[in-house]
Parts: sequence; structure tokens; C-alpha cells
Amino acid sequence: MDISVSAAIKNWIPYRLSENNSIVACEWLYLGDTVFDRPFFDETISQCKSLAENSKLKKSLSSTDMLEEWAGAIESIPPTAIIFHVSRCGSTLLSQLLATDSSNIVLSEVPFFDDILQLGFRKENIKSIFSLFQAGVKLYGAKRIPKQQRLFIKADSWHIHFYKELREMYPQLPFLFLYRTPDEVIRSHQKQRGMHAVPGIINPSLFGFEEEIAQSTNLDEYTSKVLETYYSSITEILKKDAFAFAFDYKEGIINITQSMLLKCNISLSEEQLTAMEERSTTHSKFPEQVFTERVLTSAPPGYMHRAFQLYNTLDSFRRSH
Repeated sequence: MDISVSAAIKNWIPYRLSENNSIVACEWLYLGDTVFDRPFFDETISQCKSLAENSKLKKSLSSTDMLEEWAGAIESIPPTAIIFHVSRCGSTLLSQLLATDSSNIVLSEVPFFDDILQLGFRKENIKSIFSLFQAGVKLYGAKRIPKQQRLFIKADSWHIHFYKELREMYPQLPFLFLYRTPDEVIRSHQKQRGMHAVPGIINPSLFGFEEEIAQSTNLDEYTSKVLETYYSSITEILKKDAFAFAFDYKEGIINITQSMLLKCNISLSEEQLTAMEERSTTHSKFPEQVFTERVLTSAPPGYMHRAFQLYNTLDSFRRSH
């Protein structure tokens, strides 16, 4: 470990890629004593931007080559698992439960990781960004507190479609997939739409869609089509990947958390379990609110038929294996 480099970038993270005349630069953010315990990483970024070190007129920039060089000069915790999800299926609460243990670093939907993956996708040469992505993970996984031992990465939902690339980067890492029925997922998006649930925000070709689908489909139908791609992809992954495991929301978040950790060879103490149980009673995104949810009783609309077929195929395969 290069102590001079480690000291220079201590409590700094690369948080955004910027492009100017085809030159990609990395923008840095000062963390101070901030810990990664917010439901979404965007909230951590917003909090850190108020720090004096981040309020200067000049931005803190580096080349991406320096990012990779510096990543090799710090003490970093390797990933324990990557958590994939179909959205609105308990993944945010799961990350919050993991964050109750201060020995865990939990990275929940880090925009910088998506910047890198999307960069490779746009340039149609995604393998060129493998080392950059791994460097970013090392820098975010820097051991800033002595007791930190594990690193959990909660991906964005559309990162299911970067499975092949992520698996090539991390060949034997546990990949944990969380899913839920399409009607329940879509009901949540009706209250507040996620990026992938609005046509055009995420490149439709990432889902295998033609541009016409994004332009001619209403929001709920589009979301249902996105879910179809998620369910079918997870099923195919489970068929061939011995290090991939899936969990249905209906199993209950505490059961899911314990099962996921066992796949990572981690068992919980009574104290850790109690802390997670207490956190599980409140809203995943708004911890000050008690969580309540109305059970759906009406029949799902026809446009969800294919999504339900694929959900049932996934659920049946997962339970039988």
C-alpha cells in the first residue's frame, strides 16, 4: 500500500464521470466522516456536497487512469456479494438491514458504478471499462474504519442486464437476486416512478427494446415489459450459475436476509438479528415512518399476463432447485 497516496485520497470517492470532446474525466467528492447508511447513495452525495471541501468553485478532477492507479494504493475490502433486484421488492430495506451492522459497508445503487457501465454500453466496448469498474469498487470499499470487514453492493435494477460483464469481473462472487410479483412492483411505481419505469430515461436497447416501444407504450405497460426482461434473465442465470441465488419478496425480509447471508457464509448474532428486526418494522426509504402496505385483491390487467407467466416460471424453477 502506498501510504502517501492513501493519505491523499482518504475520505474521497470518485462520484461522477464527465465527458468533454470524448475525453472522460473523474470528478471526486469529499466524504469527511460520512458513512454509507442512507437508503440510496444519491442521499449520501447530497449530504456530502454541503461540506466545505465540496463547495469550492473548482472541481476536483482526475483522469480515469489515475483512478485505477490510486485504487491499487489503498487498503480495500473485496466485495462480499452483489445484490440484484427487479425494483420495489425489498432490496432497499435489505440494504438498510445490512447497514445496521457497522462491520458492513453497504453501497446502495451507486451512481458512479452505473456511469461506468453505461459508458461501456454506449461505446459498444464494455470490456474496456472492466478495470475502471473494479477500481471504482476498490475505492468505494476503502477500509475507513478498523472494524469494517464486508462489502455489499446493491446494483440498480437494470444491472441485471450487465450480469455477463459483472460475472466476468467477479467469477465466484455470490450474486443475490430479489424479485416480486409484477402487480406489486408496478403498484409501487404508480406512486413514484423509478428511472427504468419511464420510457427513454434508461436506453431502451439495454432491455432489448426497439425505440418504438418506448414511444408508444404507456407507463405501466412499459414497466411490465421491463419486468418481463428481468424475470426471464434471472431464470436463465439460475440455470447456469452455481453462485447465483434468488429470493422472493413474499418470503419476508428477515428470512431473506438470513438466507442471503448464509449463501455468503455469514451467520448473525442475536444482537445483530434484533437490530435488523427493529429496522424492518419501519419504511425502507423513510426510517421514521412505520411501514404499512395494502394487499392487492383485484385481478391484474391483461398487459401483465406475460410478466406473470415469466414470474411464475422463475418462482417455480427457483423453488424446485
